[in-house]
Amino acid sequence: MGSKRNLGVVLFKGFELLDVFGPLEMFGLAADHFKIRLISETGGVVASRQGPKSVCDDSFQSAPAIDVLLVPGGIGTRREVNNPVLLDWLNERSKQAELVASVCTGSALLAKAGVLDGLRATSNKLAFAWASAQSEKVQWQQQARWVEDGKVFSSSGVSAGIDMALAVIAQLVGEQAAEDAANFAEYTWQRDADCDPFASVVGVSESA
Repeated sequence: MGSKRNLGVVLFKGFELLDVFGPLEMFGLAADHFKIRLISETGGVVASRQGPKSVCDDSFQSAPAIDVLLVPGGIGTRREVNNPVLLDWLNERSKQAELVASVCTGSALLAKAGVLDGLRATSNKLAFAWASAQSEKVQWQQQARWVEDGKVFSSSGVSAGIDMALAVIAQLVGEQAAEDAANFAEYTWQRDADCDPFASVVGVSESA
């Protein structure tokens, strides 16, 4: 077995808990293939939107090379889209990464950082108007559970990140590893990236 891929997860004050730990449960169930690291601008303790805090392994400066970069959403993205330190770091690390993935409004951060220029991407449907307003250079997909374009994956709201994470595992490791993770977690994996019932529930449509 080859060396593990470094999976770097960016945290910021006000991140959404399930955006982070839903996908990390799946990647953690493929632990032979991924080494997970939590990263924030200055390292240390970061509070989620719901309150519970996480201890980061690295700061932006101390973070090692990242093979898979995961960017969550959450109410904190409204502030962080105006944080040049974060945006520059995302831009640079995305260029170096093998694969980049966002959950929910994490795509707004990637869009503002220029990572999604010319690519198809999606976001949380409840925040779709705000997220898509962060860049006109992105081909925003209004109806999608997740979107894959080149080495960049983006998912819809919160729980969609779990389905996307399994799709990433299937691509990087293999379908069986993704199936094993989903089965161990007793999770029903939505494999159809285009299945997005919440777009119509929220009122987002291709003609909107």
